[in-house]
Amino acid sequence: MNITKGKVAKAQKVVLYGPEGIGKSSLAAQFPSPLFIDTEGSTLNMDVARMDKPSSWQFLHQQIEFVKQNRPCKTLIIDTIDWAELLCNEHVCAQHNVKGIEDFGYGKGYVYSTEEFGRLLNKLSDVIEAGINVVLTAHSQIVKFEQPDEMGAYDRYQLKLGKGTGSRTAALIKEWADMILFLNYKTFSVAADKDSRKYKAQGGERTMYATHHPAWDAKNRFSLPDELPMDYSQIAHIFNEEALNQVEHNWSTQEPQQAPPEPSVTQQETAQEPKPEPEPQPEQQTPVEQPTEQQEPAPYTTGELDPNLPQSLRDLMTQHSVTEDEIQIVVSEKGYYPADTPLINYDPSFIEGVLVGAWEQVHGMVKNLREKIPFN
Repeated sequence: MNITKGKVAKAQKVVLYGPEGIGKSSLAAQFPSPLFIDTEGSTLNMDVARMDKPSSWQFLHQQIEFVKQNRPCKTLIIDTIDWAELLCNEHVCAQHNVKGIEDFGYGKGYVYSTEEFGRLLNKLSDVIEAGINVVLTAHSQIVKFEQPDEMGAYDRYQLKLGKGTGSRTAALIKEWADMILFLNYKTFSVAADKDSRKYKAQGGERTMYATHHPAWDAKNRFSLPDELPMDYSQIAHIFNEEALNQVEHNWSTQEPQQAPPEPSVTQQETAQEPKPEPEPQPEQQTPVEQPTEQQEPAPYTTGELDPNLPQSLRDLMTQHSVTEDEIQIVVSEKGYYPADTPLINYDPSFIEGVLVGAWEQVHGMVKNLREKIPFN
């Protein structure tokens, strides 16, 4: 049983949200050593480090796991989390073979979506434990809000997440975050003239709001003022250098230890590379018969993926160097399709719901298969 006292240096969980074009991505890019997971392609005109646009919910999980294990940055940014929610809903619908999140009925679809988001936040918390800041950007929306103890309703800004009444995605993220900053243009209503009741808006300065207000959601645990100029220098002191330096230390000390697992995939290739050396001896007929047996099942070379496959499946197969032959064997062992059925002929719902949705299990079966039958 350990009892600690005082402040603990750690990475921070931050949410930046506001209307489109306010500069959420530009502000996030000023965080220490940022790495973007760009779900909507908003950073293409920015000089930043980014990973490939995730094509599936499972691929997004794989990207976060990569950051956790390899620590290539000090700040991981998911830009934006409301576009990531679309991937989550597609994943849930594919798993249950429905067309839309509303088709579940009685709000069950939003319950499944909230559970999936909880798993994602748990994985992001593991990234925090590794000493890497996590920043989630999101768009804002104006919704009607009515307090239980007051009569009447009023408009307020909220995260553009979980539009359904049964969704708790926004509430889950707000509970998870250490700091939520609402970004908006500060405007004033001024009377057009003395006699007229018409008003016009003035101002337009970009402002960060750090505390809760009836008109918006915001919070912080660092005693920030209610509003600040939209400048990273206003919050730079929050990101403790001790925690960030610990990331560099862990990266430098663990890099040689993490290098061996990467060659574990290539070890099979290197173990297969010596095979071409004895090939000059049996150059007579055996090398001619083996290629013909491999070329007959597929019209393209081994290692290349059919371009007609769904992008979500291709991304996962490419990331883990999985071939179509391996998928066909694994699927046939489970009795879903015959071994000679091309992946392109699989039902789309089976691809999204089983192969992509349960990729960790599928990849585990492929690794077990490789231990039994090494692929060339």
